[in-house]
Amino acid sequence: MNVSDEDLAIAAADGDRTAFSTLLERVYNRIHGLAFRLTGSASDADDISQDVCAALPTKLQSFRGEARLQTWLYRVVVNAVHDARRRNATRSKASEGWGDWEIARQADVSEAAERRAWLMLAMNALTPPELRDTLVLMLDGLTHAEIGAVLGVSEGTISWRISEAKKKLKLAQEMEA
Repeated sequence: MNVSDEDLAIAAADGDRTAFSTLLERVYNRIHGLAFRLTGSASDADDISQDVCAALPTKLQSFRGEARLQTWLYRVVVNAVHDARRRNATRSKASEGWGDWEIARQADVSEAAERRAWLMLAMNALTPPELRDTLVLMLDGLTHAEIGAVLGVSEGTISWRISEAKKKLKLAQEMEA
């Protein structure tokens, strides 16, 4: 017994699961093939075919049998591809500029890392080590008075050490440039 696609579609729309299963076996390759030709992408065709097949039980309710099922089904696939293109265009537009922003952010991060690396090397080279100790505490946000209390020296000594450390760091920077 050879039942037409159209008759299977009408039976499937009425809830006949066997008819739907048989219909799906007959039309799946056509759905996928058309989706692939329209998108040019196997993965997009897979996604669209899956979406169409999942929606097919509901969509079959609108099949009136006035046209060949293949014609109607191709319209469903074409609409699904158009919907996917619109969604992708919307996503693409929404994400526009984020790539440039991320590239700039990565460049800033890289530049900041280079500056920190240079500063660490330059600070490790500071002599005497008390200059480095003083500068580290200052960079941690301590006041001159607090640094003096931690290191057991006067605020004046802390001010002098910071001045000396800055001079040596500036000289190191100039020598590197």
